[in-house]
Amino acid sequence: MTAVEVRGLGKAYGPVAAVTDLSFDVPPGRVTAFLGPNGAGKTTTMRMVLGLVAPDTGSATIGGVRYAGLRRPAATVGAVLDTSGFHPDHTARAHLQVYARMGGFPVRRTEEVMDLTGVTPFAGRLTRALSTGMRQRLHLATALLGDPRVLLLDEPANGLDPEGNAWLRGFLRELAAQGRAVLVSSHVLSEVEQLADRVVVIREGRLAVAGPVTDLYGDPGVLIRSPGADTLHALLPGLGEGVTVERTAEDALLVHGLPADRIAAEASAHGIPLHEITPVRPTLEQTFLDLTGGPA
Repeated sequence: MTAVEVRGLGKAYGPVAAVTDLSFDVPPGRVTAFLGPNGAGKTTTMRMVLGLVAPDTGSATIGGVRYAGLRRPAATVGAVLDTSGFHPDHTARAHLQVYARMGGFPVRRTEEVMDLTGVTPFAGRLTRALSTGMRQRLHLATALLGDPRVLLLDEPANGLDPEGNAWLRGFLRELAAQGRAVLVSSHVLSEVEQLADRVVVIREGRLAVAGPVTDLYGDPGVLIRSPGADTLHALLPGLGEGVTVERTAEDALLVHGLPADRIAAEASAHGIPLHEITPVRPTLEQTFLDLTGGPA
């Protein structure tokens, strides 16, 4: 069953359409990255999924049920939407204990989630004294109190140092490997490239693309270097429909539409030496810019 299902979702604020006819799925057992330029409608969409904003059209369900209809919401879905919302005079531990009691969870669960998310070392500090990275860890711990099967995380890497980012990648992938559905919005595309199994990209509130990360790149192309570049430039386009060959240097060609092993075989058959043959692909950042025309 799809963990999160968005169908025909729409929301306007006066004359401004924030989200328009948006549909996508978030499957269990996968990390899905939710990408789009600033103002594309990512946060509005996540707030509609969580029942915090009423859609004008369409629906968003979690396990086939709208958020308002969930019997135990905090045990079904955990969310991190921003780094505010802490009582300044509560310690990190007290904050979690309050939320545990509100959700009907055993207080011992607070110690478990602090250990899981790295909150334990600063559990006794007041929340007003926490760094942004500490706040992110505390928000994640709060989201996990109910051991939910679905996680919606808006920019969870904000404020984390490189070590924290590496930890977060591994942690979220581990949660997905346990069968949870994880939806993560982010503007750090290099991190997303190492984290996500699937992507949902929106532009101006509309879906641009959704699917496995590997499908986003299309034909990666093959870079070849050879003293016989002229011969290969004439030979390769005739080997299949849609094959293109671009000269990038005197001895270098970029080939699209043929796999590297086929190119190597043809070069060998014609006695043409190859000094390099390397599959290449654009970065996720370049693909994103091509799809949306702007930064995340």
